[in-house]
Amino acid sequence: MRPASSLILIMALGLAACGGNKGLRDLSDPAAGPEEFAIVPNKPLQTPESYSALPVPTPGSANLVDATPKQDAVAALGGNPARVTAQGVPSSDGALIASASRYGVPGNIRATTAAEDADFRKRRGRFTNIRLFKTDRYVQVYRSQVLDANATLNASRRAGVKTPSAPPVE
Repeated sequence: MRPASSLILIMALGLAACGGNKGLRDLSDPAAGPEEFAIVPNKPLQTPESYSALPVPTPGSANLVDATPKQDAVAALGGNPARVTAQGVPSSDGALIASASRYGVPGNIRATTAAEDADFRKRRGRFTNIRLFKTDRYVQVYRSQVLDANATLNASRRAGVKTPSAPPVE
C-alpha cells in the first residue's frame, strides 16, 4: 500500500472515531439540562367573578394557577383532594407510609444513585472511551447485568410457571 493511501485511510478512521453516538444509551451527560420531572405546566388562567374579591397579593404565597399535581391526580382518580396531606397520601394511610419508610427516606436519592452509577461505569468501563467505531457503551459497561429473556422464560416453564406466549427465538 502506498504511503498516501495509508495516510488517507488513517485520517478516515480518525474522523470516523470522532463521531459520537447521541442515542439514548450514550451515558455521558455533557450538558445537564433541566430535570424533566421538575417541569410542571401551570393551570390555565381564569377570570375571577369579581376583581374586588381577590385576596391581597402576599409574597411567597401560592398562586391560584400553581400546579397541585398530587391533588389533581387524586381528584382525577375519583378521590377527595382535601384528604391529601403534605406527604401526598391520605391520613388513613399513615401506618403504611410509616412502615414503608421505617429505614428512612433519603431526599437526595437521585444524586446518590447518579454518583454510584458514575463510579460503577468508571470501574467497569475503563476503556470505553477508546473506540474506532460507534459502539453502544451501555452494553459494554452493563454486559454482566443483562438478563437473557429466553433463558428466564424456559427456566420458568420448566419450573411449571404459566407463562404467556413469546416471540420465537431467531
